[in-house]
Amino acid sequence: LFDSHEAMLQKFPFLVGYQDQLAACGLEGKSIADGKQWWQKNLSKWEAGVDQHLPLRALSRATGLDYRSQILLITIGLIEEDPRFGILFDALQGETGQHRPTLGILSVWQDGESDARVNLRRLQQLGLIRIINPDAPRLDQVPVIPASIWDALCGEHHETIASWAHYEPPDRLLTCDELIVPTQVQNILQTLPALLRSGDIQTVVVRGPQHNGRHTLVGALARALGRGLLKIDSACQQDADCWRLIGTLSTLLRAVPVVAFDLVPGEIAEVAEIVGNDGPLGVVSSKTGGLAGPPLECAVIISLDIPDASLRCQHWQHAAETYPAGQLASIADRYRLTSGNIYRAAQIAHAQAALTGHEAITLEDVQQASRVLSRQTLETLATRLEVAGDWSHLAVGENTQRDLKELETRCQRREHLPAAVGTVLTSQVNAGVRALFTGPSGTGKTLAARLLAAQLQMDIYRLDLSAVVNKYIGETEKNLNKVFSRAEELDVILLIDEGDALLTQRTSVNTSNDRYANLETNFLLQRLESFSGIVIVTTNSSEYLDRAFQRRIDVTIDFRPPEATERWQIWQLHLPPANSVDQRLLNEVVTRCTLTGGQIRNAALHATLLALNDGGLVTNACLESAVQREY
Repeated sequence: LFDSHEAMLQKFPFLVGYQDQLAACGLEGKSIADGKQWWQKNLSKWEAGVDQHLPLRALSRATGLDYRSQILLITIGLIEEDPRFGILFDALQGETGQHRPTLGILSVWQDGESDARVNLRRLQQLGLIRIINPDAPRLDQVPVIPASIWDALCGEHHETIASWAHYEPPDRLLTCDELIVPTQVQNILQTLPALLRSGDIQTVVVRGPQHNGRHTLVGALARALGRGLLKIDSACQQDADCWRLIGTLSTLLRAVPVVAFDLVPGEIAEVAEIVGNDGPLGVVSSKTGGLAGPPLECAVIISLDIPDASLRCQHWQHAAETYPAGQLASIADRYRLTSGNIYRAAQIAHAQAALTGHEAITLEDVQQASRVLSRQTLETLATRLEVAGDWSHLAVGENTQRDLKELETRCQRREHLPAAVGTVLTSQVNAGVRALFTGPSGTGKTLAARLLAAQLQMDIYRLDLSAVVNKYIGETEKNLNKVFSRAEELDVILLIDEGDALLTQRTSVNTSNDRYANLETNFLLQRLESFSGIVIVTTNSSEYLDRAFQRRIDVTIDFRPPEATERWQIWQLHLPPANSVDQRLLNEVVTRCTLTGGQIRNAALHATLLALNDGGLVTNACLESAVQREY
């Protein structure tokens, strides 16, 4: 292109600086072949004397990239470091307006066109380069290096590598000794790093609920290996280009990649092989579902359940410093939260305490914080019900009242029950409580569920069937699993009103609709059995429920229409304290009008509304008119 070396420097004066560097190395005037040999020899010698992490060297060892491929990669990325090379590439390609080297010029540049094409194809397979104009003729195609790869090659460590990848350096990760985990898990962590270094174990799978320290545990193992942690967003699993970058990014950053899967019962996720990774792989997953794929052939599986009361106490102590005397143990025992949610709740509770003028975090502050967390994750699929009152606000039969109080005791002692039962039952009982409230409409089933929540000082969420049920195959199961999982993690009561809509008896398969309806029922049966929270199902027609569901119920409580004495109590609870209703009339209404609790509530509301238009005092006339209207 140029008549002389000087003409080239005159055209591209920025190359003078690079020319001076060559002169300093004693390469000025030498042939290109001699220069290549000098660089390869001296770079290899320099790398051999460096103990610290060198991204390009680590990549070469992990992927087998030779010196020519590395030079090709750096040439493609030159413009990222010095944009003035764009003018040079444009001139070399005949001033086409293309400031990046094409596959054509890169193939010609290196000695042996076929070798260059092989190297370029290898770089593309590893995700180190991608083509920005794939529809162009092959020689006119332009390769670029993804920004995340180039930054890592240059030794830059950003917290947000890409929208789907986040990096944490080793010094920000906890050590294995700092983890608050069960003793059996701690014992595993003492021996696992040595097995990961030797390659005997290549993948660590951590299963458990979300926000329960799964990533933290993998991060502690990464720190034990002297590595950082590369968190991969679930969206990356659906993008082949993103997935291809995981291995090379992990090697360049000297990090352990960790991918997450949120699976429903019966669902299997295929973990694809990660190419170019020079270390172990971390996989975090929900308790349900299955995992398969080449990385799982040599893996260790660690289960992280919701921490027990003693571990929760340690988490709360670590999350905040000040609690009123004697309340720390009560908070830990009362709120069965995952470890991550404990730290999130502690931050919100600290702000709540400051707002209300409390010197230390109280039980009420934690309750408000837990409510905030619930709203953030549950209210798209369930509705929070207001809770207030006690059992005196419910007028039911003696047997029903006794059963409700026994259910309250069962809920309070649910964590202690598995350890107290016989050997045979130990593996069959978990911390979950599954209750069924049956009876006609208006007999107080929903009210009893709300009062139970008030007695337990827990929030209660009613499942919103319109938001959960989806016409697309598999989506209903995913929504249901999301609701059940969040209810477990946030320790709220889940109320499934009119449960026969979801738990109807399975039928013989005559159409595809029958098949998928049965699949939904099967899924719900499995999820209820593994549920470790409190769920209450109400139904007006228990005979329509699947028998397999009834076998999974821990407590069944029957709500019957109220007798006369119970109806009198319900009227007293719902009528305004100040009224002028004659007791003889009220007794006649109680005796002759066999209304349910819901109907009495409606009549009392209507009588009060009529009274507002006539002095504000409920009279006999108001009561008679309201009862006649209800009939």
